[in-house]
Amino acid sequence: MTKIAILGANGRMGRVLIEATELDENVSLVAASVRSDSQWVGMDVGELSGIGKRNLAVTGSLDPDQARIDVVIDFTLPAALEQNLQWCIDNNKAVVIGTTGLNTSQKSLLETAAKHIPIVFAANYSVGVNLMLNLVRQAASVMGKTADIEILEAHHRFKKDAPSGTAVAIGEAIANELGRDLNTCAVYGREGDTGERDQSTIGFATVRAGDVVGEHTALFAEIGERLEITHKASSRLTFAKGAIVAAKWLKAQPPGLYSMQDVLGLTK
Repeated sequence: MTKIAILGANGRMGRVLIEATELDENVSLVAASVRSDSQWVGMDVGELSGIGKRNLAVTGSLDPDQARIDVVIDFTLPAALEQNLQWCIDNNKAVVIGTTGLNTSQKSLLETAAKHIPIVFAANYSVGVNLMLNLVRQAASVMGKTADIEILEAHHRFKKDAPSGTAVAIGEAIANELGRDLNTCAVYGREGDTGERDQSTIGFATVRAGDVVGEHTALFAEIGERLEITHKASSRLTFAKGAIVAAKWLKAQPPGLYSMQDVLGLTK
């Protein structure tokens, strides 16, 4: 049994993560926290997530004496990353991180923390998306040197970062396969007279609308044919279930920084 604590329990993903722990008989939710000034402090986690009372109250912080926690799951905000990582280091807790929009400095924090505790960090915890990362690498190895490559993504109106972390991960997988640096070959917007397309670039297009959970397409276009590899998520429960899979796997791992590819055995 893997004993899990959820940070940011009141968020869209936090609530679904609570539900996901209920659906897996091999995990147990032992703690859930929100900001100390949140209106949700003291509320039952089941009532917060809409699954019915579970006799576990939401707290304003994680109690450092909660030795029963095996793995922390953090889908909060970039601004909270440093504090959350430090708590995990101080209390020797493994952590699954799904926070998106991290900058270079924050990613460096992950690498430093991973010297002390096991961490899984992924832009997307969907099993299908992580399989997609393998497929786009294969497509890039065959078509990438001659095809025009575009990455299209769509999410709900509330998403704050663009392009999505998953879209960037797809771009990085393709760029790495082709020996390119995504920082220099990515094109994030086009307007006006842009001239002919440079085949060595990787383009990104972003849509933010309504309640779209998440859609990603990698397009490899030649003259006369094109290949599209697409993943569509219809429920956040897909991502939550993947995070639970990662938590169960991480419990037995030594300190280090792991990806969902490692969790699923898809590492190249």
